[in-house]
Amino acid sequence: MQCSISGDVPVEPVVNAKSGLLYEKRLIERFIDDTGKCPITGETLTTDDLVPIKMGKIVKPRTVQTASIPGMLGMFQNEWDGLMLSNFALEQQLHTARQELSHALYQHDAACRVIARLKKERDEARALLSQSDRQIPMSAAAAGAANASAVANGKRAAEDDDLAPPGKKLRPGISTDIITELTECNAALSQQRKRRQIPATLASIEDLGRYTQLSSHPLHKTNKPGVTSIDIQYSKDIIATGGVDSTAVIFDRSSGQIRSTLSGHSKKVTSVNFVADGGTFLTGSADKTVRIWQESEDGNYDCRHILKDHTAEVQAVTVHATNNYFVTASLDNTWCFYDLSSGSCLAQVAADTDSSNPVGYTAAAFHPDGLILGTGTSEAIVKIWDVKSQANVAKFEGHVGPVTAISFSENGYFLATAAHDSVKLWDLRKLKNFRTLNLYDGDAPTNSVVFDHSGSYLGVAGSDIRVFQVASVKADWNCIKTLPDLSGTGKATCVRFGPDAKYLAVGSMDRNLRIFGLPEEDVEPPQPES
Repeated sequence: MQCSISGDVPVEPVVNAKSGLLYEKRLIERFIDDTGKCPITGETLTTDDLVPIKMGKIVKPRTVQTASIPGMLGMFQNEWDGLMLSNFALEQQLHTARQELSHALYQHDAACRVIARLKKERDEARALLSQSDRQIPMSAAAAGAANASAVANGKRAAEDDDLAPPGKKLRPGISTDIITELTECNAALSQQRKRRQIPATLASIEDLGRYTQLSSHPLHKTNKPGVTSIDIQYSKDIIATGGVDSTAVIFDRSSGQIRSTLSGHSKKVTSVNFVADGGTFLTGSADKTVRIWQESEDGNYDCRHILKDHTAEVQAVTVHATNNYFVTASLDNTWCFYDLSSGSCLAQVAADTDSSNPVGYTAAAFHPDGLILGTGTSEAIVKIWDVKSQANVAKFEGHVGPVTAISFSENGYFLATAAHDSVKLWDLRKLKNFRTLNLYDGDAPTNSVVFDHSGSYLGVAGSDIRVFQVASVKADWNCIKTLPDLSGTGKATCVRFGPDAKYLAVGSMDRNLRIFGLPEEDVEPPQPES
């Protein structure tokens, strides 16, 4: 007997009283509940029409596979194969899931980095906006007091009455009190110079001859490489660099760590200068501005003033010995004398040249006594100025190409200037050139020249770095050491001596600051005090 629906032997058989067909009870009852008809004849059918049939327990016969050992082994093999295929499919799904999870985690990490960068840019923009909001009311108030219509420091006034004949904004000038301060500083420094002695801790000529590269530090961005300027704060052994990437970096040499990165300029930073030990820092840029930064308690630097008095690229910034004033030199054919505390331009001095052929200033430096200012021009001329009267008192000619750097010796007698052709040494007592150092060929200009703080050594940077021993006017200035430019660019752009000439800091047209000094195994231990 078989169920008319399933074709299997029913466990609980029932018979349709109308048609006599046999069904499994649970199947026919479910069909009646759904349709109310007989599944075979289609007649109306209810559960009352079903008659149960009693029968003995039915034992299902074994299949052919289970009737013998080979059949059972074959069945087990089939089940094992099915299990392995299922396991393989699960492993493939797991591998795919892991790949999707890894991709999702990578995208999440990238999104987090983008968000962090955007937050940093947002915070910097907010800081700049806040700073500009503070400066605009101050500029407006100052303009109102002066009855001028200039809206920011350095902007040209709208009224002709506020313009000097060359079209520059009128400045208050250097007052008699400031001149008195400069004169007193000059007298004090002159007296100190007479008693000055070379420090016993100064690096010897033998030590300089053994200098080699000690370290290299990638401080600036790789997409805009190039270190354009260097300055060192001797008291803290901190080095500042200005870069083509529009940033200035404050670097702690002793720890080998970056203390702060100063952003805000829109073009390359051309000059960096520390102001004594007070935590004030100056930067000049090709974006025509000068910024005054102040160190905060957390070691970062906040921009305190943005000076916009120049109309062309600012090439040099130099600080006066009083540490209360500084001068900027620009390609707009002017140099400006500033009060450091207020950031106000007290005097803007234009060169007396033909307006059809303007001469820009490319370098500037104060004499150690502070009453003389030296400037270099794009027309290969070095000019000496009296700071008190802002008068051009001397002019040195003889270079070829723009003057790239100038440096006064600590003794106050010598001036070293660098241009595309050579380094020239000038005697300020006789106002004449007494020596010319032709170091490089025409394709390799001299980019930097600097005396050390004691006035004993002269450093020059071009296609390599050279150190000379400072001598008298008649004696030879011997080259002590020649250091290669390890940047691979063939262009060392700037060089500075560390405290007591214990090391050289060098910048090149890659993004690295390089430190040259005496190898550690050659450094003598300090002698015990008797």
